[in-house]
Amino acid sequence: MEKTYTIGTRSFVLDQAKAESAFAAKRVINGRQVPYFNILPLKYGWAYDLYKKMKANHWEPEDISMQKDVEQWRDAALVGDNERWIVMMGIGYFSAAEGIVGDNVLHVVRELVTAPELKLVLGRHAHEENIHADSLLYMISSLGINPHECEAMFEQIETISRKNDFVSRTSNSLRRDLDLTDPVNKQLLAKNIFVFGQCMEGTQFYGLFGMILSLYRQGKFPGIGQMFRYTLRDESNHIELFRNLFMDLVEENPEIWTPEFRQQLRDLMAEAVELEKEFIRDCLPINAVGLSAAEFERYIDYIADRRLTGLGLDPINPGTENPFPWLAELMDMKKEQNFFEGRVTEYQKTSSLGSVNDDDL
Repeated sequence: MEKTYTIGTRSFVLDQAKAESAFAAKRVINGRQVPYFNILPLKYGWAYDLYKKMKANHWEPEDISMQKDVEQWRDAALVGDNERWIVMMGIGYFSAAEGIVGDNVLHVVRELVTAPELKLVLGRHAHEENIHADSLLYMISSLGINPHECEAMFEQIETISRKNDFVSRTSNSLRRDLDLTDPVNKQLLAKNIFVFGQCMEGTQFYGLFGMILSLYRQGKFPGIGQMFRYTLRDESNHIELFRNLFMDLVEENPEIWTPEFRQQLRDLMAEAVELEKEFIRDCLPINAVGLSAAEFERYIDYIADRRLTGLGLDPINPGTENPFPWLAELMDMKKEQNFFEGRVTEYQKTSSLGSVNDDDL
């Protein structure tokens, strides 16, 4: 079917069949490659919807006051060494881990997908990782923490190094020319999306999220806690992004979804969980300030199984219950503080504030 537009003495013929053929050639990988970036017409509508939600959730670290955090950090009568250690571990891990995620999004996943709307939302994902890294820098500078100490924590605390090695190996294996028509290489990409989306951001981040927000719930480090609330809201969207991307990749390439591959994914999650439990014990070497390492380990089992079942995979610890039901309410961004106490997204983009799903907690 052709449509002709006549403007003055000139006529322009548009071939709809050719355009529809180009649309049909859109795929997660091995799709139509063109030297321009045109997201229309949308094939992956969920990606554009998620992009708009992520954009509406935009926040800036400097809009959050750190005054009370600085007062508490400097006064041993207000917070003790145990609380400071949790914050140090949070800053030591996340200050570089967010960069690892962003680098993988930009230089691995976004490079390999072919549909423009997928590249669009992945670009927003990477941008949000920059905001998270910036928020950690803001925390470090506000509290007066030696940045070299943070670098040393990231590289020298073994449980942090092992977590980073776990995700980096799935990223490094894809940083080369790949024939993505080969099912083996398709599985490598699917593993990467699974590890970063469901194991790292979706599970391993949640130990420290829970600890920091536990302190926030007790009135400790309110500025840091608020930034972690906004970060967790972003992470919820990232988990959804990588889950949808994974599911579309499998749907378009069903030959990779073998029983052996599904078991490999469950094994990867089991490894991620054990690494996170070791890390939790380093964060909480003693049970203090109302926090228990054993409870957080159970929480990680609970979160990991939610990630697996969300992809149609069997849980590792079926029946595990959430030991922290209060986290879901704490992360309900519609229940904000007084306008003058928090001036970021609660008044800028109110239509998007309920974006954290209880299923992600």
